[in-house]
Amino acid sequence: MPLPAEPGAAPDASATAQTDDENTRVPLKIEDWLTVLIMAALALITFANVLVRYFTNTSFAWTEEISVFLMIVLALVAGSAAVARDRHIRIEYFAERGSPRRRRALARFGALTVALLFALVAVLSVRVVWDDFRFEETSPGIGVPQWWYSVWLPIVSLAIALRALGLFVRRGRTGAAP
Repeated sequence: MPLPAEPGAAPDASATAQTDDENTRVPLKIEDWLTVLIMAALALITFANVLVRYFTNTSFAWTEEISVFLMIVLALVAGSAAVARDRHIRIEYFAERGSPRRRRALARFGALTVALLFALVAVLSVRVVWDDFRFEETSPGIGVPQWWYSVWLPIVSLAIALRALGLFVRRGRTGAAP
């Protein structure tokens, strides 16, 4: 976390870059608030389990299963925010070299491949959800229907694919910085 600037000093470029998001049709606050809510739920569940273990020498059986599910959803939601903000993993040596036209082309190529990958994940995971539902699979820890957990994979994967398509379009506009 950067230290506060001296009064009258120029603002730190890295601090302002983190707060200035590009204009998107769907606000990035959605992913930000989902991240906050999921992290809060994880903290509360874990804290409750620690208290119960401390005072009773037993634990809630459901906390591990719910925590794993929330961590997976958290990773996907954060991935969606990273794609929308163009902060996903890339090889900087290649992505930041060359002319602005080349950088824009690489940024568009990267966004398109991310969109295709997560669209494929969304389509294929619908089959997983359908099989969980059709065969009445239950979760191993608490025995709830497994599709309650797996239904979020195609939904969030589709959101990531749409965020990547939005990035592809934004990077295609003339003058858009990669």
